[in-house]
Amino acid sequence: MRNRFFSCLTLMLVALKAVAAATIVSVNSFGLKPDSRVNATPYVMKALQECKKHPEAVLTFDKGRYDFWEAHATERKYYESNTYDDRNPKVLAILLDEMQGVTLDGQGSEFIMHGQIQPVTLHRCKNITLRNFSIDWEVPLTAQGKVLNSTPRYMDVEIDREQYPYIIENNLLTFVGEGWKSVCWSIMQFEPDTRFVCYNTGDNLGWGKRYHAQELKKGVVRLTEPGEGETAPFPAAGTMLVLRHNNRDHAGMFFFHSEGVKLENINIYHTGGLGVLCQYSKELSFNRVNLVPNEAKKRVLSGHDDGLHIMGCSGKVTVDGCRFAGLMDDPINIHGTCSRIIKVLSPTRVQCRFIQSMSVGMEWGRPGEKAGFIDNKTMRTVGTSTVSRFEAINLTDFIVDFSEPIPAGIQEGNVLENLTCAPDAEIRNCHFGSCRARGLLVSTPGKVVVEDNIFESSGSAILIAGDANDWFESGAVKDVLIRRNEFRYPCNSSLYQFCEAVISIYPEIPEPDVRYPFHRNIRIEENTFHLFDYPILYARSVDGLTFLDNKLIRNTTYQPYHYRKEGITLEYCRNVRIGRSQVEGDVLGSKVKLDHTARGSVKFIKEPFFKITK
Repeated sequence: MRNRFFSCLTLMLVALKAVAAATIVSVNSFGLKPDSRVNATPYVMKALQECKKHPEAVLTFDKGRYDFWEAHATERKYYESNTYDDRNPKVLAILLDEMQGVTLDGQGSEFIMHGQIQPVTLHRCKNITLRNFSIDWEVPLTAQGKVLNSTPRYMDVEIDREQYPYIIENNLLTFVGEGWKSVCWSIMQFEPDTRFVCYNTGDNLGWGKRYHAQELKKGVVRLTEPGEGETAPFPAAGTMLVLRHNNRDHAGMFFFHSEGVKLENINIYHTGGLGVLCQYSKELSFNRVNLVPNEAKKRVLSGHDDGLHIMGCSGKVTVDGCRFAGLMDDPINIHGTCSRIIKVLSPTRVQCRFIQSMSVGMEWGRPGEKAGFIDNKTMRTVGTSTVSRFEAINLTDFIVDFSEPIPAGIQEGNVLENLTCAPDAEIRNCHFGSCRARGLLVSTPGKVVVEDNIFESSGSAILIAGDANDWFESGAVKDVLIRRNEFRYPCNSSLYQFCEAVISIYPEIPEPDVRYPFHRNIRIEENTFHLFDYPILYARSVDGLTFLDNKLIRNTTYQPYHYRKEGITLEYCRNVRIGRSQVEGDVLGSKVKLDHTARGSVKFIKEPFFKITK
């Protein structure tokens, strides 16, 4: 007992010493007042310069509202993953540039953005903590409306012109903001009560510029589908609409080559692109970081695209107690980026190209990192080597030198994968609410644990993908545990790309070969599925897949609609175990379909429900 007392006392003294050592730098001491609506950007820049003088500085804001405009903001070129470069250089509201040990504590403040601006950027920083603030826009870069009246030919939409200013230009619904103007190009439908994406609607109002807009009165716009005899799938009166118009040209937060970043107690109510983009960074922690609609403003929309986007990172990514809803893409996406080999220059040198348009300009690798050489047709990694030099030729092409000879048979069209930029990930206690697409996307060979989460995804709850021919998002998994999660009935209630089942393991392989499985060692155990439709699990090219001790409960909120009529589909798989399922109600998907999967590769363990279909 005495030793325990002295241990606790020692820890308290260490903590007090750390607090005493920290220097408090108040933004408000530089003359900035909360709720003043003045441009906070130059004041924060001065305060950050002061923080550079003090190790372990804590930058604080008196609680209140702070507004950030583009004037006086830093401009810097960044080629951000999965982001368009329509606006480059990016405009940076809060920039931490090569800083260490700094904590930014908003103390419950609201950070309100104006225009096309990137709220928070970390550039080559280390041991940074961001906490206790929210991010929103005065004029959001996505809009919202409500259907007042609906017919087979048109719908009348009510739009709050104060929050979402618009004009009708060339018969198109055009939203206008602080220094920008953009045309509505897609519409998502949400249930007014549950705030779920409407059942089986998905992207079916992605009209582009084909509709005709007419203002009936202030704040009410009629949208008419053109063409003789066409019938548009107009939503019912009362449906909430997210009116998409902006391009994803910057992130809400961007972490570039930064290490030891912690986010705590942050609400991101809106972004113009990806929510938090982490690029070539390591050791990342997200605790109670919520990317959700601002309920005080009666919104169903939140971010324009993904929530947490982790590309080319390493170390460990921890996501705990976070919430996601109303996003226009996936809440979490963890992956690397493949590049195509366009020329073999020597036994140790290749010229490569970024093929995907939202990858150009990036820094693919650094000396000492390990590269994998992939046959793009079979997706088989045929060998590895160590990078000795990276040289960018232009925004799309680059040259990589290796310390060892490249594998025999590598040729033009094959791809390179950076195997060093592949983090471990732990995702726990999160709520994946209804967003436009899927829930969790994970493509990394690191150790992945997905535990004790709730999924209400419009598309597949979990997607394990990987490809070298389309999105070029790399990362064959080697160790994934999906355990004690609850998959509720909205999961997979609309079709998007890769949504083959509630859990979809879908690498894009032009010429799959069961001898060369892409993914390995995926365990799906002790989860609860509330199922209104047939497909529960779809798996392609997996060696070592278990589906054990899961509870399957029939839900009748929606009608079955999916084209797959099997509960489990196995394509080009081996070493599969299915067993001990607990079933409540008339669950539909009892069939197991084998496609290029040997019957002897599938073992049932005390399984009362699933049976292989003929």
